[in-house]
Amino acid sequence: MNALIRYSPLLLIAVAWEAASRLHLVSELALPPLSDVILAWIDMIKDGELITNGITSIYRAFAGLALAVVIGGALGIAMAWSRPVNILIAPIVEIFYPLPKSALIPVTVIWLGFGDGSKILLIFLGCMLPVTIGAFNGARASEQVLVWSARSMGASRLRMLWDVVLPSAMPELLNGVRTALALSFILLVSSELIVAQKGFGYLIGSLGANGTYDAMYAVVFTVAFLGFAADRVYLLVTKRVLAWRA
Repeated sequence: MNALIRYSPLLLIAVAWEAASRLHLVSELALPPLSDVILAWIDMIKDGELITNGITSIYRAFAGLALAVVIGGALGIAMAWSRPVNILIAPIVEIFYPLPKSALIPVTVIWLGFGDGSKILLIFLGCMLPVTIGAFNGARASEQVLVWSARSMGASRLRMLWDVVLPSAMPELLNGVRTALALSFILLVSSELIVAQKGFGYLIGSLGANGTYDAMYAVVFTVAFLGFAADRVYLLVTKRVLAWRA
């Protein structure tokens, strides 16, 4: 019941969309009826076009995000744990963090061409920064009392890092990963719109150019739903991972 109330605005928008298009309050070219969008989505599932391109996009997003989590997390903790590393890396992070990540699309294409590599690299570069910053802030917030206690008991630096710093950094790190998860979808579609021959972004661009707007909206909604579902699943995983803090 609570879920129905929570998402009732989406139902109202869907009804208003269908009515506005069917009653010609807006042009069907600009906003095709929602029912036509659903039918186009079903047709694209049946002929495999949406699934084939979707698998390509999901692979690119997952590969880039996974690299960003591993490398960005390790880099952020290293920055918090080692002053020389922080002095070396912090200026680079500060310069590139406000940079619009889509500006890197031509650069990644020059480096790796039009295939999967350039998309994965773009997602990795864009998603690594929020993960790095989250890991850094979390590790810096480690309770000094726990660190001193572990040190006084003879724990090695590696042991302190694993038993004290990493658990303390986990909440901020996971928040950074959630931001990176959303960013991965944005960068994926942006790059595929411009330089791709497969994927969700490619489909959106090609269908829009051909005037097949109902199918184009179907792909847009597929991306939106996958992003929403990924975020919900991630929140459940985060809740399980942080259960020890309850």
